Amino acid sequence: MKDLTLEEIRHKVETGELTFVQVAEYYLAQIDAHADLNVYIEVWQEDCLAQAKALDAKLAAGQSLGALAGAFISVKDVICVAGRSVTGGSKILQSYKSPFDATAIERIKEADGILIGRTNCDEFAMGSDNRNSYYGPVKNMIGQDKVPGGSSGGSAVSVQIDSCLVALGSDTGGSVRQPAALTGVIGLKPTYGRISRYGLLAYASSFDQIGLIGHNASDILAVLNVAKNTCANDGTVSEMSNNPVDLEEVGEKLKLGIMASAFEHESINEEIKEKSLEFIEGQLAVNHDISPASFDYLDYVIPTYYILTSAEASANLSRYDGIRYGYRAENSESLDELYCNSRTEGFGPEVKRRIITGTYVLSSGYHDAYYKKAQKARRFLVNTFEALMEEYDAIIAPITPKLPWGIEEEISTVDLYLSDIFSVLPNIIGYPAISIPIGHSKEGYPIGIQIITKSWNENKLLKLAKEFSLEHQL
Repeated sequence: MKDLTLEEIRHKVETGELTFVQVAEYYLAQIDAHADLNVYIEVWQEDCLAQAKALDAKLAAGQSLGALAGAFISVKDVICVAGRSVTGGSKILQSYKSPFDATAIERIKEADGILIGRTNCDEFAMGSDNRNSYYGPVKNMIGQDKVPGGSSGGSAVSVQIDSCLVALGSDTGGSVRQPAALTGVIGLKPTYGRISRYGLLAYASSFDQIGLIGHNASDILAVLNVAKNTCANDGTVSEMSNNPVDLEEVGEKLKLGIMASAFEHESINEEIKEKSLEFIEGQLAVNHDISPASFDYLDYVIPTYYILTSAEASANLSRYDGIRYGYRAENSESLDELYCNSRTEGFGPEVKRRIITGTYVLSSGYHDAYYKKAQKARRFLVNTFEALMEEYDAIIAPITPKLPWGIEEEISTVDLYLSDIFSVLPNIIGYPAISIPIGHSKEGYPIGIQIITKSWNENKLLKLAKEFSLEHQL
């Protein structure tokens, strides 16, 4: 089905070439065929088939279908679905079932979208390679000994194996775009405030955003236009999100800035650099105006990002204490011991590391030296990039400095954090960004490139993705 857009699926169903049940059966078969990749934590097979059957009956009765009828969607294990487990890839939320739908889920259901299952992810979305999950690592379909990226690795691979039309993920510092690049698909992080975060398990509230992964820009656009809009339960959603994302509003020729400092950065893999420059000079330059864009503060983004996100994580994760829901340690003799044991046994190493780091930078005596300084650095980066964007429609940059690394490969924590050097900037400033596939390495691993634009301009990103990414998909 990966060669078919939602529009084409709908056409085939409406003309009798396919049924919604047959589409559902295809996707479920793909899940079964790739069970060894550890993509899905839970597959909602019965509900999926029942809803597909109901849509077929609705069509046969001459009733109108919702905008997402025919869209089968996987859901990252950090997004709440009523009556379904949501664990954030963590032991501490084992057996917890959400009593409500996230706002994005509610809107997808109302539009006749069908949810196919819950995908594996790094614990509480903290990671760059999907090796931090309580359920074990997700494997990249292209070389099963390789990571798919993270934290939305399961979401990306669910699209890569063609088990759904679009996947919902979350993007705090590249967690949709980076795995999309490492698996050869398209990953969009919308503007902060475009999609409600109500029902998204919080990692770092001022950075988190629900994102979308798919094979085709048109499918991502369709789901985005349904999932967006204001939400009474989320005060960070802007009134601007009510406006539809319309590709027809984008001009034919855009002014694109090439972030030279990123492509010349010492960390970037030579094949990624080479393929990126080939794409820029051989394709972007044909239809668009390109010129170098000066941004010399890349080395500030990682410390700024990890100080602030760890601080927010330490506050957000304090609610998981073994009392109200989730994992509770046994044989504790006091309340303090219950808290300590439940959190020690329930959280994995990376989550503990970020909680401890966040608590430290917020503590008395260190708040001004670290947290407050990082906030100032964030404001500086926002102002600097906003000024840069006055000159361009979009900025072109790498999305990751690395090709997929081995699941068993030993990488230091610092090196893992540095793998996010190109992806965290849009989250720091709240801008939308997209990763599109542009080719492969000599060994056949996907390579993606990142496009960043101003807030509320996702149409420019999706227009460029539609223009350039199709021939490079797997």
